[in-house]
Parts: sequence; C-alpha cells; structure tokens
Amino acid sequence: MAKGPYFNRTLFAFLRELADNNDRAWFQDNKARYVAELRDPALAFIEGFAPSLYKISDRFLADPRTVGGSLFRIYRDTRFSKDKRPYKTHVGIQFRHEVGRDAHAPGFYLHLEPGSVWAAAGVWHPERDALAMIREAIIKDPGGWKRAVGGKAFRARARLGGESLKRAPRGYDPEHPMIEELKRKDFVAVSELSERAACKPDFATEVAASFRAFGPLMRYLCKALGVSY
Repeated sequence: MAKGPYFNRTLFAFLRELADNNDRAWFQDNKARYVAELRDPALAFIEGFAPSLYKISDRFLADPRTVGGSLFRIYRDTRFSKDKRPYKTHVGIQFRHEVGRDAHAPGFYLHLEPGSVWAAAGVWHPERDALAMIREAIIKDPGGWKRAVGGKAFRARARLGGESLKRAPRGYDPEHPMIEELKRKDFVAVSELSERAACKPDFATEVAASFRAFGPLMRYLCKALGVSY
C-alpha cells in the first residue's frame, strides 16, 4: 500500500487563494508554489498509488507524467465557455483504462478541492456508441446492474451520481422497468471523503478502499464496453 501523507493543508490553502485570485498574473507569481504544493505532491501520490491500483485491476494506469498522465491540467479550456477564468481550483486525478484516451473512457478518479474531496469511478459522458452499449447491457442484464450497484460493500461507501435525462431517451420504452437507469447520461459512482482525510498518512488506503467498492460497477461497465477489467 502506498505510504503518505502526500497532501497537506498547504495544497488546500493554495487552491483557496487561487479561487480568490484566478488570473494569470497571480498564478505566474505563485508558479513555484503550484509546483511544490500541488503538482509534485499529486504526481508523487500517483506514482505511490500505482501498486495499490494494480492490485485492484491491472488494466488501469497510474501515470505520473507531468503532461498527458493521470494528473489533469490546471489550465481551463475557456474557448467555448462564458467563464473565462484561466485556472481550475481543484486537483483532478484520473486513472484511465489502458484502452482509454480521454476523460470519457472507463476510469477511477480522485477530486481534491477545498471542502469537496471525493473518489469516483465509471464512465462520464460516454460517447454515443459507448452509451448505446451500456444501455443495451442494462436491458439484457438488469440483474447484473442491480447487483453491481446494490451490493453491501458498494452501498457502504458509494452512491450513484452524474446527470440523467428528464425523459426516456429516443427509441426506448418510457415504461421499461429499468428506464431510470437508461435515462442516465453518466454511469458513475461517488464516495465522499474529506479534506481532513486527504492530509492523513492513510489517505491512499481510504482511496483504495473506495476503488475496491466500485469494483462490481467497473467490472459491469467494462464488460458492457467489451474491454477487460
């Protein structure tokens, strides 16, 4: 198991200050703090967590590269957004499936933000073909879906999250017994953690416990998408 602590209060203090000073001038003046208090600890966590992730599933990658790895960029894509603030005010870490190339692939995720720390897993905003495959799996194997999200270990640590359509998707029977699941736009589970927990030496153990609880859901989704878990 990965040893810690990797994170401490300085990370959350930096993010709080960034939220109050979300502009390029402030960030450039504090770039060294960003590297020392956020980027490097996050990369160390990713590298240290790799053996634990491998034990959960050897199909997911803990990639500690500074660019293109498991750590999401701090820079926001503002091209098509009315919100032009240049920086994210949270840390996002995704452990992607080996066949996945982006945030929409099956993956495990860790979110660190002042007052909002959580682990998640699943498929966020699946593309059209993947969405159809997951819906078809739920139709063909509703019992498997119910077991995946209804087990004792899952319910003890996790809840289903994400967005859903208000109406039945086109081509699906509004009276289908699984219609509420078929209306989902995201197939993700969330486990609430805490800022305090993130600063403790056993935080990696807590994250691994959440990821293990997500296992039945991830196995179901991977099977639906035709990839190994």
